[in-house]
Amino acid sequence: MDLDHPCFAGALLSVVETQAGNAGDGAALAHGTHVASIIFGQPASPVAGIAPRCSGLIVPIFSARDSGGLGCSQLDLARAIMLSLEHGAHIINISGGQLTPSGEPDLLLASAIETCARRNVLIVAAAGNDGCACLHVPAAAPSVLAVGAMDAEGMPLESSNWGLAYRDKGILAPGMDVLGAAPGGGTVRRSGTSFATPFVSGLAGVLAGLQLARGRPPDPHAIRAALLKHALPCVPGTSDDCRKMLAGRLNIADTIKAITGGDTMTEDIDMPNLRDASSWTHSETIPAPAAPAGTASYAVLSSRASHEGIRPSGEDNAAVTVQTEPPVGAGQITPSDCGCGCGGKGKNGGGDDHKGGCSCGGGEAKKPQLVYALGQLGYDFGSEARHDSLVQTMHGTANNPTLPDQWLAHLDTDPEDATAVIWTLNLDATPIYAVQPVGAYADVGYKKLREALAAQQSNAPDRADLISVPGVIGGSTRLQSGQVVPIIVPAIRGIYSWATEPLVKQFLAARPEGADAQDVFDRFSAGLTNYLDRVYYDLRNLGLTGEERALNYSATNAVQVANVIEATSKDKLDLDRIAVKKSPVCRPDSECYDVEISFFQPVDTRVSNRIYRFTVDVSDVVPVTVGTVRSWHRRV
Repeated sequence: MDLDHPCFAGALLSVVETQAGNAGDGAALAHGTHVASIIFGQPASPVAGIAPRCSGLIVPIFSARDSGGLGCSQLDLARAIMLSLEHGAHIINISGGQLTPSGEPDLLLASAIETCARRNVLIVAAAGNDGCACLHVPAAAPSVLAVGAMDAEGMPLESSNWGLAYRDKGILAPGMDVLGAAPGGGTVRRSGTSFATPFVSGLAGVLAGLQLARGRPPDPHAIRAALLKHALPCVPGTSDDCRKMLAGRLNIADTIKAITGGDTMTEDIDMPNLRDASSWTHSETIPAPAAPAGTASYAVLSSRASHEGIRPSGEDNAAVTVQTEPPVGAGQITPSDCGCGCGGKGKNGGGDDHKGGCSCGGGEAKKPQLVYALGQLGYDFGSEARHDSLVQTMHGTANNPTLPDQWLAHLDTDPEDATAVIWTLNLDATPIYAVQPVGAYADVGYKKLREALAAQQSNAPDRADLISVPGVIGGSTRLQSGQVVPIIVPAIRGIYSWATEPLVKQFLAARPEGADAQDVFDRFSAGLTNYLDRVYYDLRNLGLTGEERALNYSATNAVQVANVIEATSKDKLDLDRIAVKKSPVCRPDSECYDVEISFFQPVDTRVSNRIYRFTVDVSDVVPVTVGTVRSWHRRV
């Protein structure tokens, strides 16, 4: 976004660095600037925003591209959501989405959304502009508040999506000819659910500010419930199709009463222009409430280039230009404005900018981003030219660098070529990071990566399935497929590789004689394997937030877990739940999380669960356990 726009002068905004490219002066910059101004535009500026005194995080996910169009993968969106959580967001505005048949997000995005719900962080997402009973990710996810677009009369735009998943969890907000900031200092009016979404996000922030003003902590999901409960429903006969109205229109007055216990918002907040959403007209500027300074925090997710043939959401889908670059990874999230080239009559293929048609158009957070990720190791050439140069460098007939055994054999004689490829950390064959050792001991780091890759081969005597990579994010790189991934600069002392089965055997002596002893032994082996596999494959994550780093370290530090499993095996208990939460007690200048493992008695589920808790300090690049394991019983 254009932070130099006059409407942001005095706004409490900071930028969270991501792997998204520079938006330049293209559509990504225009989209992000417009969306952010609807929330954060300052009073008496060219665009007066909904919540100008709330603090905001700008988290780029799109960037401009020469061929036009915007998009990002669901993986990139999941990463941006987790970064938003790590930086303290209460409300996350996502003015974009991916059209999907089921509305089901990919695994890592689903995990990020579930984490937001568990931590009481509200995601507000655009319903999309396909003009059909069709669903967008992430708007269709159960805990997300979906937003459709309505006109000045409170009727849904023809382009605004509807569908069963939106019926009870979607709301209509003004989305036609919405005034917003344009890069370079001007203003523009645009239509689409992208621009309805920040109306709802902004109001949610103001309501969270009201909660704080009354001495209560922000409760974004209670705000979500109030917005949906008090939405003005469709009255049969007043609309051609009540399904298009979702749960109803935004009802500011009754939602305020619900949050404040009947008080009016004007007692606490100066908001002379705020009225019921149905009376907003678009010849005026956007209403401008002002929440108490420094209250609820937002993350506004905006802008990175699409690498797939996914078209942007448009009012006229038949006229949308389809991108033809090769597919990469997961599906693509695109902005939920009306899109460039949507077949209208106005500029850039949109409608008349003054008649509701389609149109196109702070300080930074510098603290190093820690990461502790688990996955499988791989490598990438970055380009065909690099691949071909390595083929010519390799000796003899074994000169295919895409085959790991031939590549590793080459590195045995030419270890310096380890720097010629991009080493990747993968989840389910999808690269999530690049790994790049640097500094005086970089050669040691590359040696560890070579050893880990060799151990992953099927004929390896000490086969390894997984590797742990702690470190800090140090920029990004583009893979040969076009996918952009963050670079981990690893802490070499924390790189380990292993496989579950031999790791479990390491903790166990030979299987004993006698039925009872063998039963305990088998239960111990199965229990430890179950725990490790749960973390590796069921609870897999990006290792970005403190709780993710603590969880991943708990599995890497298997000695501590093994002691817990051994104790529960003797009592014939089974693993129930693994939970991570912020520890209320921690050392000064540290960040600690409690990993709680719950076990139940399968023979008699009425018996209280046994809880084991150990604390992990994640403030350093390589986490460390603090104190001793605690245990108690709890009824569930």
